[in-house]
Amino acid sequence: MKLDDVEITRALVESFYKKFLEYTEVDVAIVGGGPAGLCAAYNLAKEKVKVALFERKLSVGGGMWGGGMMFNQIVVGQGGKRILDELEIGYEKYKEGYYTADAVETMSTLCSKAVRTGAKVFNLMSIEDVMIEKEKVTGLVLNWSAVELAKLHVDPLSIRAKYVMDATGHPAEVANIIVKKIGKQLNTSTGGILGEKSMWAEVGEKAVVENSKEIYPGVWVAGMAANAVYGAHRMGPIFGGMLLSGEKVAKQLIKRLKVRRRNS
Repeated sequence: MKLDDVEITRALVESFYKKFLEYTEVDVAIVGGGPAGLCAAYNLAKEKVKVALFERKLSVGGGMWGGGMMFNQIVVGQGGKRILDELEIGYEKYKEGYYTADAVETMSTLCSKAVRTGAKVFNLMSIEDVMIEKEKVTGLVLNWSAVELAKLHVDPLSIRAKYVMDATGHPAEVANIIVKKIGKQLNTSTGGILGEKSMWAEVGEKAVVENSKEIYPGVWVAGMAANAVYGAHRMGPIFGGMLLSGEKVAKQLIKRLKVRRRNS
């Protein structure tokens, strides 16, 4: 069969816009495709939640691809090992409580599981703003990352979401938008973003799970964004807490969606 260049173009454009239009209204919109965001997407999709993940870069994965200082291995503690088992990711026991896994296998498997389970990933899209109604975040304002990088004056588009999750890592981008655009009203001791502290793996690993919760009506935070918002320590190339953080937020959102459906 002869391939036609224009038919290839039509197939690509039509299939993409069909997907994008279907996901202009979702149950959960996740910003950031690192380990916490993808783990949340996987767990939400498992429960048939309509979830879209938006990643500003070409590839998802955040910092996990490079492990520690470009040694593409990661360390996972005892708690996170359960998630590696569920995802069928290979690992080795280094010593009690320390498990090493290949960074590329871990991230590629997590991404594949999330997508195959039903999550939709839109890469090369940046979050420019949030939609708000009656002091509640109700969606995201999107633009192409290339537009942002080139500093072009191009108006964005919007998608509606029942709930939004900030999994943007150290910058905590959605939280920062809320503080700057709406005022200091986050669920923190000051109402603002407390800022990430220096490396302390033992404390940071626990804190990233504890801090994964609702920070503003309609908005949850997970991963390193959670520690940035609540002023906790970073933990470096140990990733179990990141995975558990995404799982925790997914479970919270599933409960909230069930209550919402019962009351509707």
